[in-house]
Amino acid sequence: MMAFENATVAALRALASECQATATAMSYSDAEASHGLALANELRAFFLARLASSAASTPVCPAAATLLQILPPELLAVILSTLDTRSLTRLAATCRPLWRDAPTPPPPPVEAELRRRATARGLRIGSSLPNGALSWVPYLLKRVLRDVLRREAPVAVSNDHSLFLDLEGRLLTCGSENSGYGGQLLLHGLGHDWGADIDPDEPRAIGPPTLVPSMLGRRMVSVATSGEHCLALSTEGEVYSWGDGAYGSLGHADGGARAVPSRIESLSRIGSIAAGTGLTSAAVDEVGRLFTWGRATFELDEMMTNGLGYALDSQIESQLTPKWVEALSEDCVVGVALGGGFTLAVTDAGAVLSFGYSEEGALGHSSLKAKVLPRRIKALAQTRRRFVAVAAGGSHALALTEEGELYGWGGGRANGHGREECTPRRVAALIGQRVKLVDAGYDASCAVTEKGELFTWSDDGSQYNPGHVDDTPQYTPKREGLGGARIAAVAIGVNHTLAVDEDSVV
Repeated sequence: MMAFENATVAALRALASECQATATAMSYSDAEASHGLALANELRAFFLARLASSAASTPVCPAAATLLQILPPELLAVILSTLDTRSLTRLAATCRPLWRDAPTPPPPPVEAELRRRATARGLRIGSSLPNGALSWVPYLLKRVLRDVLRREAPVAVSNDHSLFLDLEGRLLTCGSENSGYGGQLLLHGLGHDWGADIDPDEPRAIGPPTLVPSMLGRRMVSVATSGEHCLALSTEGEVYSWGDGAYGSLGHADGGARAVPSRIESLSRIGSIAAGTGLTSAAVDEVGRLFTWGRATFELDEMMTNGLGYALDSQIESQLTPKWVEALSEDCVVGVALGGGFTLAVTDAGAVLSFGYSEEGALGHSSLKAKVLPRRIKALAQTRRRFVAVAAGGSHALALTEEGELYGWGGGRANGHGREECTPRRVAALIGQRVKLVDAGYDASCAVTEKGELFTWSDDGSQYNPGHVDDTPQYTPKREGLGGARIAAVAIGVNHTLAVDEDSVV
């Protein structure tokens, strides 16, 4: 048996070297393919024999993961490189010896693979762990997973403008600046410097997507926009804001507007961003801390909280600079969505929390009372599912499970059920579909499946969002044609929707 093991491992080591040497060409002869298949069959038989002999024992790791440890490092690296990031996460959770921190180099296999992925994505990884991070692999997993999610959303839309990131991470915008009131032109979303002499009676507009001059030379990874302000996140974890600064939505201490993107100095090492229609903003840093800022009260009811996640003095109308949501200090936040006066957060444990104004059941609790502090949504916890993404509209919300199941709730008909639902329920029209992406506009929603198919639906007022040919409201998810294109990213706004296919065509 030992001789067989040694021969098989030696052959696998040689095959791993061949794979690495020819990986760029991705071309193998019939003889090489047959040779690889024969070795794979030998390896399978070898594993099955080991599994049978150890069936009566209870190993620290499942047998398959334990057997991975005996493979040559070269072959193990090839295997790990073929896994998607979520599968790599499961493997790391299954068997600690594959990733536990080593006192001396080289790093353990999972850590080495994550560092390779981070480098390939252009992420900057320091030589020491940041404050709050206890181990390299969980920290790297969060960085890479967030980057995967960010890169699936290279576009953002509002009612009058659109934001784009090209393949080089450059920021482009198009649309119009809103003509203001009181003799002012409200600079909302284009990020261009129009000069000092701005005629308020002459709205500025840009037709085709155009590079934002002040951001040239900076590589961005994520964009977000509301109807009034915009955010952009760089590869270095820096956040830039521009547009209407009312109520501190831009995160600068002066509370003023910005015509061009300006860095929020108090934020660093940020992993994700969100911009809300209620003049609020949010950011999550690399260790899962949630920061919020902007308007403190809901504009339609100034006695109600606006989803910041902490209490402010009743005389204070806004939080001008980012503030940590201390109520979530025991949680690691991995995603955030801002709706019409309410906020959703999803944690690395798969829990969904909500807080803010509870118009028409947007918080997902049995009570319609507003919640100042974050509270777990009980109905989602009872599903025993692990949630990985959330989306928020004007008064409706969506949550996506790891298995691709979509749940919706809230007011109007954009929650996927065609009627108001105060308690989260699975969207029936998408049962049988494995959803990978969701987004919500003010009163419309969309979802993308693993097959790249786009589904859209809306309330009465959003018939111009979905692209269905009959131009009538679609209250439950309906597939868009799009000429057979496989969609990789989508953003839905008030008046229009953008979709990006797998070839990065918008």
